[in-house]
Amino acid sequence: MTGISKQTKKKEGPKLTRVLGLWGVVFYGIILIQPIAAVGLFGIASRDSKGHMVLTLLIALVAMSLTALSYGRMASLYPSAGSAYTYVGNGLNKNLGFLAGWAMFLDYLIVPIINTIYASITLQRLIPGIPYIVWVFLFVLGITLLNLRGIRTTDKSNKFLLLVMTVVIGAFIVLAIKYIIGIDGVAGLVSTKPFYNPETFDFGSVLTATSFAVLTYIGFDGVTTLAEDVKNPKRNMLLAPVLVCLFTGVFSIIQIYLAQQVWPDYSTFPNIETAFFDVAQRVGGDVLFNAMAVILFIACFGSGLAGQVGAARLLFGMGRDGVLPKKMFSYLSVKSNTPVYNIIFMGVLTFIGSIFLGYQSAAELLNFGAFLAFMGVNVAAFRQFYFLRPKGEKRKFGVDAVLPLLGFLVCFAIWINLPSMAMIMGGIWFAVGLVYLIVRVRFLKVKSEMDFTDV
Repeated sequence: MTGISKQTKKKEGPKLTRVLGLWGVVFYGIILIQPIAAVGLFGIASRDSKGHMVLTLLIALVAMSLTALSYGRMASLYPSAGSAYTYVGNGLNKNLGFLAGWAMFLDYLIVPIINTIYASITLQRLIPGIPYIVWVFLFVLGITLLNLRGIRTTDKSNKFLLLVMTVVIGAFIVLAIKYIIGIDGVAGLVSTKPFYNPETFDFGSVLTATSFAVLTYIGFDGVTTLAEDVKNPKRNMLLAPVLVCLFTGVFSIIQIYLAQQVWPDYSTFPNIETAFFDVAQRVGGDVLFNAMAVILFIACFGSGLAGQVGAARLLFGMGRDGVLPKKMFSYLSVKSNTPVYNIIFMGVLTFIGSIFLGYQSAAELLNFGAFLAFMGVNVAAFRQFYFLRPKGEKRKFGVDAVLPLLGFLVCFAIWINLPSMAMIMGGIWFAVGLVYLIVRVRFLKVKSEMDFTDV
């Protein structure tokens, strides 16, 4: 009996353990995106939209929810750790799946790099005596060691970080409401101007700002990389991406709505990049100002932590399929049941990227990989659910065709308007992946070794 069990395990290959519930995955996604993601965008988005950032967040929420639905439906059908790589590979073609995974990997790689750069710059400003490279090393070492302890530790860390950020933002919301009532009375809490102000509204400006505000939601797809860590994936992976988008959208809209009511004149911010800090200081003094600075660092740590584990699991899925060296990338630690080599590899890449890339160039690269993969998943969902449905199952034209195609068009509109430098650097990355595919896979179909029956 024992011998048969061992042989079965060998045949099945390495597997992750299903330990996360729906809310554990949702917490992971919220941390990856950051519940205060809109805070850093507030000044620029308010200026570019001429005071209509709340409207841009609402438009972006609708747009990203369409893609989140495609991700959720594909994740419930293929509950494996490969995310866009798995969905495009199964819904379209294995070679296209590799290219989608390669594009998405750029996104996951950049997330911890961006957070490492921002956090290290902040720490260096607080303690200038310690060199930037030391802060980078310590930050990367911290998130890597935590992730090496396994997904249970990552899950607990995410919940703690989310609690701290929620407390500070909750304090801001309460103090902002108190401030507004003190100035304009209860009636001041209700206004249509953050959504539509006829004096300043310009449709072109709103669209321009929306392409920036959509960064608030980037990362929702990261929850699908945990498809093999979640219980009841057919249900939970369908719900998780959409719930992450909805929570982030509602929470962000509340924050920015109150911020615009507290500081309605978007042209008078002392510093456009840290405008939300000034709003926080207006309603809560220096204490809230400093608290916001602290939680921004915490948010960077949490997002870097989640981004690294997401990338490690994407590499695991690709390694297990043999499109990346299997011995390294599909290895799981016996002790922690974690792809430790992938996490260490990601730590090294994050350190190197944080040293050689600037914050702006790294941020511009983020959307290239993300939206390329988003387009692939939307097309895959369209083909999978409209054309590849088993005989006897009824097609739903609206859900199976219209929604994923709308998601594709929105993502394409955002992707095609990215800055030229991001397109060039992202194009180089994509070309490297294409060359790798030609040399290693030679455009032959890679037989999937993934077992989708363990749900």
